[in-house]
Amino acid sequence: MRLRAAARLAALLALVACLPFGAHAQELLDERVVLQTTKGNIELAFYKDVAPVTSRHILELFRRGAYDTNHFFRVDKGFVAQVADVVGGRRAPLDAFQEEIARDTVPGEFQPTVVHRRGTLSMGRYDDPDSGTSSFSILLGNAPHLDNKYTVFGEMVAGDETLREMENAETRREGIFVMPRDRIEIISTYVKRAGAAKDADCVKALEDATHRADGLAMELAEIRQRRLPGR
Repeated sequence: MRLRAAARLAALLALVACLPFGAHAQELLDERVVLQTTKGNIELAFYKDVAPVTSRHILELFRRGAYDTNHFFRVDKGFVAQVADVVGGRRAPLDAFQEEIARDTVPGEFQPTVVHRRGTLSMGRYDDPDSGTSSFSILLGNAPHLDNKYTVFGEMVAGDETLREMENAETRREGIFVMPRDRIEIISTYVKRAGAAKDADCVKALEDATHRADGLAMELAEIRQRRLPGR
């Protein structure tokens, strides 16, 4: 019975190996963005239908490298880690290709179906709900008071350890903002297809688990044959 249970477990592990990490209530775009920061890496995904204009705009800024050498100017533990506007937040100057869309604004895309919870991406803006440009926050906790006031357009899919490193950084207060004392820089960024780096690992995990399950099944058959000869 133990071998049979082990064989079933191996088969189950083979299936789980290729399931997407985490459950997503909203459909995501195929692209993922990786931020390589001075505190570690963060991987972001964007909602396909909830805030399509905002998602496309931010993704295009990443494609153009507009967030490279930018920084998290605000880290308020339990609330938000906010990326600065690419106009003014970067150490490197924007080139003409990046400047083309760096100041474009997006409309407020407020949806009651999405809420501000830890890991979601929320668009920054001024008083005008249609004034968002490139600054956005990663939520560090639940913030229901922001729901239907700020656009939620995606979520973090990897990098919670990096967020915790940010939260533990020494901070200072300037007015309403809690800011890190030392610059938390986005050294570089890149865009990739979802799951591209995991496909080969997934196939190997399936093969290994299937091989293990087959071996356990054969061992179980041999034991049965020895204990129950003629059956």
